[in-house]
Amino acid sequence: MTTITAPRTSPGAGTLRRGVLSRVADRVGGGLVQVVLIVLGLFWLVPTLGLLVVSLRDDADNNSSGWWTFFTKPAQLTFENYSNLLASGFTSSFWNTVAITVPSTILVIGFAAMAGYAFAWIEFPGRDALFLVVIALLVVPVQIALIPIAKMYGAFGIFGSIPGVVLFHTAFGLPFAIFLLRNFFVGIPKELLEAARMDGAAEWKIFATVVFPLAKPAVASLGIFQFLWVWNDLLIALVFADTGSQPMTKALQSQMRQFGTNVDILAPGAFLSLIIPLVLFFSFQRYFVQGLLAGSVK
Repeated sequence: MTTITAPRTSPGAGTLRRGVLSRVADRVGGGLVQVVLIVLGLFWLVPTLGLLVVSLRDDADNNSSGWWTFFTKPAQLTFENYSNLLASGFTSSFWNTVAITVPSTILVIGFAAMAGYAFAWIEFPGRDALFLVVIALLVVPVQIALIPIAKMYGAFGIFGSIPGVVLFHTAFGLPFAIFLLRNFFVGIPKELLEAARMDGAAEWKIFATVVFPLAKPAVASLGIFQFLWVWNDLLIALVFADTGSQPMTKALQSQMRQFGTNVDILAPGAFLSLIIPLVLFFSFQRYFVQGLLAGSVK
């Protein structure tokens, strides 16, 4: 009787073959993913590019042809629209936007960081109940507070002023900010804080020198969210800002109401209001990603 034996292979041949194939698949898959992400990123930037080109063409060219024709006719591009925009008083609206957005972002980060640290690591009566109130405020719509706060602003004489708009944005930005930073602070090792207390550090010093520096990713994420929300806001500006304190969103809305087809004014104004958030996001995107992933992996 003849016995058939299987051909012998080296012990590591199968493992080596599978290892080579898996490495090739990983490289091909990683390269394919990168290509797909690059293509998606380019598609995402197409509207921004189109807005930039429209803002650099005169009204006659925009009405007669699409923005993509500038590839064959680059002589169409001009900065005359931006000169007209600045001459129309848009500069004051830009600085009003800065004066509203920067303090609103800084105040929210400062108050939320201190409150988040207190909710996370300081024992005081009613802490959990008060934190539940903060969470409940997350679901309160902005719209229901417009009329009561407008009446209160009128009584205090700050209706239509930049400080009034800043206070509104700060108040409604705090619940989410406190919730976000408190959850981040809870993830900091308790032993680190106990070691600082054993060295004689007070709570304020622990917060300023230990906890807050570790929270840079979360603070950066919060700052980006708050900055974008305030910078792009229109509703609060329509209600609480007058002509002298109006930000860019309200200025553009008024231009659209008066001159619905005035693209040579609206396009450069819209691009100026868009480019600042884009620069901010790409400048802090590393911290933004770290903040989103913070606490997801122990």
